[in-house]
Parts: sequence; C-alpha cells; structure tokens
Amino acid sequence: MGKTDSGHREEILTKDKKDFQEPPLYKVLLHNDDYTTMEFVVMVLETIFSKDTSEATTIMLNVHHQGMGVAGVYSREIGETKVSEVHQTARKNQFPLKCSLEKA
Repeated sequence: MGKTDSGHREEILTKDKKDFQEPPLYKVLLHNDDYTTMEFVVMVLETIFSKDTSEATTIMLNVHHQGMGVAGVYSREIGETKVSEVHQTARKNQFPLKCSLEKA
C-alpha cells in the first residue's frame, strides 16, 4: 500500500497465476467401424472440423488402420458440440460413426 499525491491510499491487487489457467483441452476422437465409408469420414472431417482434403484423408486413414484418430483438440464445450454434430450427421446419413471426447 502507498499514498498517492492527493493523500489517498492505493492498493495493488495481485492474483496468483493459477487463477488464470487456460481451460483443459479435449481430443475429439473418431472410431473405426465396419460400415461407415471412408469418403463419409473425410467429408465429416472437412465440414465439421474444417480440415483440408489432405489432412482429412490422413486422419481417416489413422481411424481405419489404428481404430481411431484425432479429429481435433478443443475446449470441453466446443468438443462436446463437435461430437454432437458428428453423431447427428452420421445418423442423418445412416452411418454408425462413433465420436468421443477424451482429455488431452
């Protein structure tokens, strides 16, 4: 605390760094199945996750060969919205594509 030129006391407030932590991030995962087409997965990655065709194809191949692939990393709320969009789009197109959220 100190005094200003006018004689008033002034206080400097500080906050701990931990009060300003970034929100935790979550991976949005696409899971392989035997029915969803590769073309549909690429389309989902391009439209919902804004991936270019090359990146979408790479992620789709990870899903196909490794059983799952990371579509993106987001805050929890955005990740939950992406998962919901994938499920709605898949059901609308009669595919059982599964999408989940996992803490990064």
